[in-house]
Amino acid sequence: MEMYLTVFFLTTLLILTLPGIHGGKVLMFPLEGSHWVNMKVLIEELHAKGHSVTVVRASSSWYIEETSPHYTSVTVHVEERRDDEEVYSTFVSRLLQIQREGRSAWTLFKVQMEIGNMLKEMHENICEMVVQMFEDQSLMQSLRDAQYDLVLTDPVFGGGILLAHYLGLPLVFNVRWTIHGEGHFAIAPSPLSYVPFPAAELTDNMSFLQRVQNLFVQSLFWLHAALIVSPPYSSLCHRYFGPGVDYFSLFQAADIWLMRVDFVFEFPRPTMPNVVYMGGFQCKPSKPLPEDLEEFVQSSGEHGVIIMSLGTLFGQLPHDLAEEIAAAFAQLPQKVIWRYTGDRPATLGNNTRLVNWMPQNDLLGHPKTRVFVAHGGSNGIQEAIYHGVPIVGLPLFFDQPDNLSRMKVKGAAKVLDFVTLNRHIFLQALQEVLHDPSYRMNMQRLSRLHRDQPMKPLDLALFWIEFVMRHKGAAHLRTESYKMPWYVYHSVDVIAVLLALILLILIIVIAVIRYLCCKLLCKRKIKHD
Repeated sequence: MEMYLTVFFLTTLLILTLPGIHGGKVLMFPLEGSHWVNMKVLIEELHAKGHSVTVVRASSSWYIEETSPHYTSVTVHVEERRDDEEVYSTFVSRLLQIQREGRSAWTLFKVQMEIGNMLKEMHENICEMVVQMFEDQSLMQSLRDAQYDLVLTDPVFGGGILLAHYLGLPLVFNVRWTIHGEGHFAIAPSPLSYVPFPAAELTDNMSFLQRVQNLFVQSLFWLHAALIVSPPYSSLCHRYFGPGVDYFSLFQAADIWLMRVDFVFEFPRPTMPNVVYMGGFQCKPSKPLPEDLEEFVQSSGEHGVIIMSLGTLFGQLPHDLAEEIAAAFAQLPQKVIWRYTGDRPATLGNNTRLVNWMPQNDLLGHPKTRVFVAHGGSNGIQEAIYHGVPIVGLPLFFDQPDNLSRMKVKGAAKVLDFVTLNRHIFLQALQEVLHDPSYRMNMQRLSRLHRDQPMKPLDLALFWIEFVMRHKGAAHLRTESYKMPWYVYHSVDVIAVLLALILLILIIVIAVIRYLCCKLLCKRKIKHD
């Protein structure tokens, strides 16, 4: 009996002294597509820790389900449009078609115009959704009454930022890209002499011409943000918060930035105290494959398996391109699992299995997987690093070319171009990555570095979310530099004043010297006369 009392006392004492927060309330404003996939990981972990999560979703959402055991939802009824998944798939196909016209300045311009127009429409749709919410007073009152601890959002779009300010709640980002470009460039010092802007596809060791390119690309992105992205959000700020509230300042004032990279993937660069690196937080050890898939994988023998997936939005390819890829796969002794929803290519070999969906993480973690053919999305790149599987990259747009170029620089990927791709080029790239041991060795080295951390990235992310709950924000980690005008931030005013003082001193010295010289000459002239 005494032993049970002792155990009970110690258990009670431990529970009472454990740091943490119990039953926190999180309001989440997520994105669709692959962004929702990684946000869902955080939702499930928050739910497992006893926190209550509410997800704001549009009635037209095609990924975010209205009912879930892990969260409750607030559905905002928006104007019915075409199915978003169909819109995005058509958009992706059109971009690939334009890119395959050939590499030229005109092609690049057309691609950027297509992307710009699509993003403009998406930002306007988000703003319409926010207006719908703000104008619904009963909805906003219910959100206030719920007394949430924080807003968690992905800042690629700005709806969550406006909602957090409207409700007066601390703000946490699940971020890599923002509406102003790569996240670091909005919050941390980013010297363009050695910090490459992602879209430039450069490294941290740049020549003079590459530094010119880096500056030019970043300037184009900021111009795009100023002319296309910012106006609808600035208009909402003026309408609901008054003329003194700047949208970019609201954006920079986030308490914690949960950055979906680490310095195994990212080049060394300056950072800030409220930037928390959780690269690969969605990665986990592989689970056993379904029986039929495991049988197919085991049938590969010593040759192993190649897996191919081009992400959530690109299940199909132009017919001729699919035929070339299938023909290349057919010439290999390896078995191939290809996530593809288009028509079955006529050149498809007996070694290739087409699937509508595949357990990507589990396949990457399988000991027989040799190569991952991927489009270069952040989630897939991080999973490949985690499991140490080298990549043959087929980048499309957005961050994909830069993601794969970083893997190429680190010797863990072979990157191809859709414009010039045919069966011979694709087959040669596959054979190079399969038979050159340096690709696997380099990726496994990155995997060891990524895994060698004192705390799992997901646990780190949850700690900081709970930290914000406990302390009602993280203002002590947040720089106030975002409130400074650009000329104060860069000390232009200090330099100007110092230069003016130096100039004034020089003028005074010259005036005194001239005065003394004139006086001396006058005295000599008087003596001479």
